[in-house]
Amino acid sequence: MTEKEIEETIIPKTIEKEMKNSYMEYAMSVIVGRALPDVRDGLKPVHRRVLFAMHELGNTHDKPYKKSARITGEVMGKFHPHGDQAIYDTIVRMTQNFSLRYPLIDGQGNFGSIDGDNAAAMRYTEIRMNKICEEMVTDIDKETVGFVPNFDGTLIEPVVLPSKIPNLLINGSSGIAVGMATNIPPHNLTEVVDALTAFIDNPEIELHELMQILPGPDFPTGGKIVGKSGILSAYSTGRGIISIRGKTEILEDNHTIKIVELPYQVNKAELVKKIAHLVRLKSIEEISDIKDKSDRTGMEIEINLKKGSDPNVVLNKLYVKTDLEKVFGIINLALVNNEPKFLSIKQMLREFIRFRTDIVTKRCKFELKKSEERHHILCGLIIALENIDEVVALIKKSDNPQKAREELIIKYLLTEIQANSILDMKLSRLTGLERTKIEEEQKSLEEKIKGLKEILENKLKLLEIIKQELEEIKTKYGNKRKTELLEDEEDIVLEQLIPHEESVIIITQNDYVKRISLDEYKTQKRGGKGMIATGTKEEDIVKDAIICDTHDYLMFFSNKGVVRWMKAYRVPQTMRYAMGKPIINLLEMENEEKIQSLIKVSNFSEAEFLVMTTKKGLIKRTSLESFSKPRKGGIIAIKLTDGDELIDVRKTSGNDEIFIATKNGFAIHFEESQIRETGRVAQGVRGIRLRKEDEVVGISINISPVVLTITENGFGKRTLLEEYRKQTRGGKGIINIQTKGRNGNVVGILAVNDNDEVILISSSSKIIRMQVSNISMVGRNTKGVRLMRLDENEQITAIAHIPFNEEKNEENTNITETQ
Repeated sequence: MTEKEIEETIIPKTIEKEMKNSYMEYAMSVIVGRALPDVRDGLKPVHRRVLFAMHELGNTHDKPYKKSARITGEVMGKFHPHGDQAIYDTIVRMTQNFSLRYPLIDGQGNFGSIDGDNAAAMRYTEIRMNKICEEMVTDIDKETVGFVPNFDGTLIEPVVLPSKIPNLLINGSSGIAVGMATNIPPHNLTEVVDALTAFIDNPEIELHELMQILPGPDFPTGGKIVGKSGILSAYSTGRGIISIRGKTEILEDNHTIKIVELPYQVNKAELVKKIAHLVRLKSIEEISDIKDKSDRTGMEIEINLKKGSDPNVVLNKLYVKTDLEKVFGIINLALVNNEPKFLSIKQMLREFIRFRTDIVTKRCKFELKKSEERHHILCGLIIALENIDEVVALIKKSDNPQKAREELIIKYLLTEIQANSILDMKLSRLTGLERTKIEEEQKSLEEKIKGLKEILENKLKLLEIIKQELEEIKTKYGNKRKTELLEDEEDIVLEQLIPHEESVIIITQNDYVKRISLDEYKTQKRGGKGMIATGTKEEDIVKDAIICDTHDYLMFFSNKGVVRWMKAYRVPQTMRYAMGKPIINLLEMENEEKIQSLIKVSNFSEAEFLVMTTKKGLIKRTSLESFSKPRKGGIIAIKLTDGDELIDVRKTSGNDEIFIATKNGFAIHFEESQIRETGRVAQGVRGIRLRKEDEVVGISINISPVVLTITENGFGKRTLLEEYRKQTRGGKGIINIQTKGRNGNVVGILAVNDNDEVILISSSSKIIRMQVSNISMVGRNTKGVRLMRLDENEQITAIAHIPFNEEKNEENTNITETQ
């Protein structure tokens, strides 16, 4: 080559530009070709090639195992020339049940352990596809996905697998590319399918609704997720950080901790070494011995403690200093149309549904084409059978097949394909039975063609097929969640920072709720007009009020007999004039369900009980401990008959006296022991036999010697409990207060001491706080005195009790409700 020719072949480029372009090409090659999964089938190229090679070899779950070395060689020789060890490592991971939530490969032999042991060499192990894996290659031969040439152009391989399972979500993925990384956690198949179905039904579904169906990741090693805020962040933005704790048990002797599950990707052997190392360094002095008792039946690390050690303190130290609690950074990065994108949970669901829509559409088009082709041939065969003698004679007279084909086409107006099928027809097809089969097949194909065309023309039918296939997947492979979801760690920290403070919780008739510091209300004299208690919407009135500590649990009982609870500090704190927040935004409630009673609980003790009464006079007693673990949607507190409602709930010691009051001024007084203890879902027994047009307004637990009764028109009285003779449960009761004339109906009763205080709230949201000793002590069958001066059409709607000694009188701090 001459010097001139060399100069003509040189293309001048700056080194900076060339390095930039080369690096970008390399980066994109790594991103697309190695490190990031495709959003559609959730696989990287090497995983896809392994599964496709196994499919091509017929290495399915119902066939004998094949040597791992053979599969590795098949993949390397045909599709993935990047080294046998990289391919085998991929196979090993897809086999491990502690790496994938739903392993795709069924392995026989040593494939490593959670202790970090390496798998045996590929010549010793054997593999085949798991049954769930075969769902990923179903319909691959029906022109559902594109194929491209392999590395040397001698074969073709699929661009993506036509996966029926949402593999990216159920198995997750991790990988480091150039300048970016992905770390998608696994999820529960049942929850993912339910979420996909809900998304198909409502593409505009809100994230909080979606998270009720798909609450968070589900790791193959179980454990507990601490941090719902991290899940929310990941589901909304594609990025989030969660903490995973191992699952532990504290044995009854209180000196032994058992670790039965580990956080995802934690090496058990290394964890045991780390704990032992901390013991030697005296960083954790309470541990006396560590034993790894794990075997094939499950994991068990036994940690023995020294006498006098608090196991909860030791656990907290282990969470902080070891991988018994580990941070998992969620990065939902995947390839969408060969471009890396951060995906929210809704986008991931949408992309899979879009993918399945495309696959099912292509499958239907393929089946339609094949059905029409077969139907076309059958039409030709039926024409031949109808004219069989003439057709046979025509063929016999023809000099050669070509001549016979041409004459068949001309005489019977057939296509070349139909003429060929007639010439290829066996003599056995001439029997009557075979002819009937051909006609039945033709009819069946006509129905199938009609159905396929309807599917392709109607997107709703297409989506129904997708939903149906997903339900079948869930039925075949769905299982229970392994990973528990705990209260957010941030919530625990937040609770520690919240000071203990007495507050008033107020609920209105329309179920608006708020929390106000008790200091907002100053004590006033009896008979005053009161101050504004709360702002309300037009025609809304205050219904209930309770005094509690900010760290108490609030148990919300609805008129339908369902109970839910939350911490008091979670109720939004506002000023007196604020309206509050709809309680439906804080609790999951059904339509037409209203909050009827509140109870404050410091701890759920076995020694305490809840006594409930209904509008029709039924009463029930159940252990408080039975309500310690309510579900999100609430749990049943009492079984109600038609037309009845839960009215009031009180906390008791088990040996108290019960006082039931009605709106028409009657009451009954009896021993709590007359109510036998029953379970949560029991109906209860008769507490009081009501007179005509009367109903129960509340109950009081009379550990105090005086009963305070308050009426809707602002009048009330104190009466000694001894004036109410004890009766047998279920009687009609005796007169408690006169309700005719100025008083109006009874709105509530309380058991009080002289040093207690009481808060009254009116329908116009005015409030008055007064000393109980300022209320006159009068007889049972009297009218009482004015407690609060009300305007025209104004009524008392709620009362709250403030015991003089909160600690000793905790049982009395309850609500009296308005009916």
